[in-house]
Amino acid sequence: MKLKTLMVLACGMAFSPALRAQVTLGSLFTDDMVLQQQTQAPIWGWDDAGKGVSITTSWNNKTYKTTAASTGKWLVKVATPAYGGPYTITINDGKTTKLNNVMIGEVWLCAGQSNMEMPVKGFKGAPIVGSLQAILKSANSNIHLYTVPHSSITVAQDNSKPSVWKVADPESVGNFSATGYFFGRLLNDMLHVPIGLISDNYGGSTAEAWMDAEGLKDFPEIRIPGRTDTIKVVTRTPTTLFNGMIYPVIGYGIKGCIWYQGESNYERPDQYEKLFPAMVKRWRDLWGQGDFPFYYAQIAPYDYAQLPPYNVGGKYNSAYLRDAQRKALKYIPNSGMAVLMDVGEQPTIHPMYKEEPGTRLAYQALALTYGIKGFGYGSPIYQDMTVNGSVATIRFTGAENGLTSYNKPLQYFEIAGKDKQFRPATAIISGSTVWVSSMLVKEPVAVRYAFRDFVVGDLFGTNGLPASSFRTDDW
Repeated sequence: MKLKTLMVLACGMAFSPALRAQVTLGSLFTDDMVLQQQTQAPIWGWDDAGKGVSITTSWNNKTYKTTAASTGKWLVKVATPAYGGPYTITINDGKTTKLNNVMIGEVWLCAGQSNMEMPVKGFKGAPIVGSLQAILKSANSNIHLYTVPHSSITVAQDNSKPSVWKVADPESVGNFSATGYFFGRLLNDMLHVPIGLISDNYGGSTAEAWMDAEGLKDFPEIRIPGRTDTIKVVTRTPTTLFNGMIYPVIGYGIKGCIWYQGESNYERPDQYEKLFPAMVKRWRDLWGQGDFPFYYAQIAPYDYAQLPPYNVGGKYNSAYLRDAQRKALKYIPNSGMAVLMDVGEQPTIHPMYKEEPGTRLAYQALALTYGIKGFGYGSPIYQDMTVNGSVATIRFTGAENGLTSYNKPLQYFEIAGKDKQFRPATAIISGSTVWVSSMLVKEPVAVRYAFRDFVVGDLFGTNGLPASSFRTDDW
């Protein structure tokens, strides 16, 4: 769908051109905003139908002119330079609106559920390690933050609820996504350019809540609510978060997206294996920026049997969802996954370690998007298995400098024969591979590693990043 067509579609939030006294900007366009560098960055708003609007950008003193459509909607694309600022943007329809302290740099969308939403100061009674120092030292005029307010609704909204961009300081950072902030902080440290972070998340949300009906067309088992339907669960009703929180920001110029979600889909891993890549593809299609970078956190291990309806056994095991995320790397181009096998906590679904997911997502971006070389940016990921006699050899990607267990025995490998019964295995590291065997399995056909609801992984790359859990079977 063309960006301009997308932006002028009739949606749920009406703007009456006849009643508007002067130009109204989309909620994302405020003082202190960050625009993506070296692009044609869209700016949009509403005015009286047929009214002329001009936009002047101070970095090049260029004026762009447009006319509000019959719906009142207008949109222009402004050419942005290489990073810099602060600048101003002046919008004039006979009355003048000026946006101040506009920066040009790198803009990233930070989306997902509560582990992305969890602020640097922590949730009430749920701490984040190192938060006090992080908050205290956070003042940085080159990191700007924007939070999309919660909104769950059955009709796509043309505009999101009001919010403002904020410059990083202890107050704004303390209330902002910890994973997003630590991601942006490392990007700023390494790239030395302004960073804009858009936090767009809602705790407890399912992936299908972040998708529209078109994106869900291949999932007939997922019921799409009607316009007048009651939303019984605001975070788990298909399309409703897309309508209220994603649709209104689609088209804003971004470099890429980081994503931390999956916990609320853990009991449907087979569906998620297809649903998640479909969501990413749909977002990219609607944004109209091609396959922009998409980096995501693999959910951390946790004892999900603690949550209603207290299911145990079979695929009620978050390892299956982690495996669906691992497999998604093959289906989502220009993507990467941050592995969190070492930071999960059995008593809580919200690990207190949030610098790890943020920085590990940044490692992916710094290497794959920004081309920084010379460091091991990724975790070991299962590649393939070969069998020689009673020994299975597991190879990994992302382990070019070898594997390590920090001189401790590997405890979480299992091996199975044709009877499909997994038994504890002896696992020995050999360079970038692991040899797996058991005296009880003479002819191995499958291997699993750390394939439990809760586990603290014990296999790492020499770069210190934990290996993903995996299974070689599809049982």
